[in-house]
This record gives sequence, C-alpha cells and structure tokens, in this order.
Amino acid sequence: MAEEYSVRFVGSESLIDQVLWDACFAPPLEGRWWYSTLEQSGLQDQFSFLYGVICRDGIAVGIAPAFVMNFPVSLVAPAGLLRAVELLGRIVPSLVFPRTLFVGSPCADEGTVGLAQGVDRRKALSALHLAIEAQARVLKAVLVVWKDSPASCAADMAWLAQRAGLFAVASYPGTIVELPARGKEAYLSALKGSRRHNLRKKLTRSEENVDVRVEIVQQPDGPTLDALFGLFWQTYTKATTRFEKFDRRFFENVALQPMAHFIVLRERSSGEMIAFMLCFDMGARIINKFLGIDYRRPRDWLLYFRLWDAAVEWALSRGADAIQSGQTGYAPKIETGHRLVPLTNYCAFRNPLLHAIGRACARHIDWSTLDDDLARFVKAYPDALPRATPARRAPGS
Repeated sequence: MAEEYSVRFVGSESLIDQVLWDACFAPPLEGRWWYSTLEQSGLQDQFSFLYGVICRDGIAVGIAPAFVMNFPVSLVAPAGLLRAVELLGRIVPSLVFPRTLFVGSPCADEGTVGLAQGVDRRKALSALHLAIEAQARVLKAVLVVWKDSPASCAADMAWLAQRAGLFAVASYPGTIVELPARGKEAYLSALKGSRRHNLRKKLTRSEENVDVRVEIVQQPDGPTLDALFGLFWQTYTKATTRFEKFDRRFFENVALQPMAHFIVLRERSSGEMIAFMLCFDMGARIINKFLGIDYRRPRDWLLYFRLWDAAVEWALSRGADAIQSGQTGYAPKIETGHRLVPLTNYCAFRNPLLHAIGRACARHIDWSTLDDDLARFVKAYPDALPRATPARRAPGS
C-alpha cells in the first residue's frame, strides 16, 4: 500500500511535540530551543514564523521551519544590476522587496527540513512543496525560497527543482574549521603555511599591544548583558550584509539556553570587556553564532584573532572536532583556516514573467558577485568556486 504524505502548518514551535523535535533536529542542528528563542525575541516586525508538520499516513514524521518576510533583492543582486534594482524600487517597491515565504530559518547556516528515520525524503519534499505553494497564496507571498540548502541535499533538491520548476541561486557559503584531536598545535599545523605564519604573527603582535583576560560566561547578569549587546551593536552597524536585526531581548533569551556560552575578552588592566563570541556547544560541533568587538580600540590589538584563539582553545577543551562560523565576514575566517561550504537557494516566483526574469538573473549570481571578500578569494583561488555552481544553470537543463 502506497504511503500518503500530507502537511499542516502551525504558528509556533510550542505546538509541535518535543519528541518529534528531538527526532528531526538532533545536534548539531539548532533545535526547538533555537526557534523558541527567536519567537520570544521581538522579531515580528521582520519575520512571521510558521512550521510545516509533515505527516505520513496521518502520523507526524517531519518538521519544516519557515518564515515570511519582505526580502531585499539588493542583498543578492550583482553589482551591475544594483542601479537597476534601485530605480525599479522607486517605481514598484514590491518588486525589490517581494513578500517571500522561506523554507528554513532566518538565522541558521543551513535550511533544514527535519525528517524522522525511514521517511521517503523525496515524497516528503514533494508534499511539502505543494503545501508551501498553497500557503504562499494564502499569505500573499509572491516568491517561495528553499533557503540555504546544503550539498548533502543537492540530489533531492535538484529532483524537486526539476519537477516543480524551481531555479537555483548560489547563496552565501557557510564556513567551518575542522579541529584535529591532537590539539591546538595540530590545528595550526594544518593551516596553509602562509596563513599559519600570518596568524602567529598577528597573535604575537596583539599580545605585545594588549594584555587580555579570557572568561567563559553563561547566563550573564544585567550589566554584563548590556556590555555584550553594546559590542554586538558596534559590530552589527559595521556589517555590509545584514539579514536579521536583533535587539537586547535576543541576548536575554539566548543566554538562558544551557548550550549558550559567551567567550569574553577583557582588558586586564581596566577589566573592561573589549570583545566576545557567542558559541553554542552542540557536542562534537561548536557553532560560533555572533561576536562583538570594541572598534574604538587600536587596530593593532587585532581583537578578532585573539578572540578566535580563545575560541579554539575552549572548543578543544570541550572535545569538539569542528567550529561552524556561519555566513559573511569571510576575510578573517579564511585567514584562520575556515573551509567554505557551498549552499544553494531554490526559488519560484508565482508570476511566470517574474519567474523567467529571476531564473535569468540567477545565472549571473555566484560567490564573486555576492561578497567582496569572496570575490578576492575566488580570484586568488578560482578552483575553489564550486564547479557545478547551481546558479549557472537551470535545474533539469
């Protein structure tokens, strides 16, 4: 007897059984606790959250986090098209900020559809896409995006894209560093020679210019949260690529989670906080989620690299074998040995003309058009660009 798949939508993570969350979003994935934190952090003016519950013969077997937002097309448009996007926005703002239904999380590195063991993935994805299309009509979303799909899902997503007419667009890659079990010296030895030399040089230079004290903080008190958020806000305002905007409430909520650790640097002489990194201990993997740096301090303090050095030592002390550091801010991540992880967006406009235009534009988007740091990296290492960059071809062509 053929299995029948269906999907229903709920408006909160709390309406999904914990057992299903555990089955579908086991570590190192960010699970129910992460979506609960997002829901409680005052992001309603940016995102509307919903969750597709995937059922097989009436029994829940999967979870598809999703959200709706007015997406800024300029975030992914190649430089040559930015002027056209700006002019178009003055005439028809809805075309450059299309109401978009995303499958995935606004703040996680990879878009994950969590499925229990034994589920036919392609049947589940097919049922989910039909439900997502129907939901997009209800929500008046003009664009559907399967956000940041990893290479491990490429075959299934290419299959779905061909059946459903989705077009693929290269996304901002994720970043990860593998940590050898032999310790910090083994991590340094694994770096390319020039990067190892430069990192050691920067750490030595920083140590000559500032003496710091490292603290690992959980559940920080009010004044400490104020200082953490102040440093985060400095870093946020300097960023050129922004997808989500957090206020202090997010840090209050995430700090209550047992896996959340703040790696804090203090200037030893004054005791003042000068940098931090928020990390999630997910067992074998550490997720480097956000950081904050006091940019009023001298540049030759090289605080990012001191912070990274402290994070590596802490991660190794926890027995982790990798640190996942997310999208954007690529230059220092590449310097410290991060590997770029290809991610792909799969998209569909409900309007056929817009869909055709989107498909055509997608062919001109790749790592080098998304980010200046990535452009420099690709120029120096052209072989690093994924050979089968999905943005260069339409699915099924």
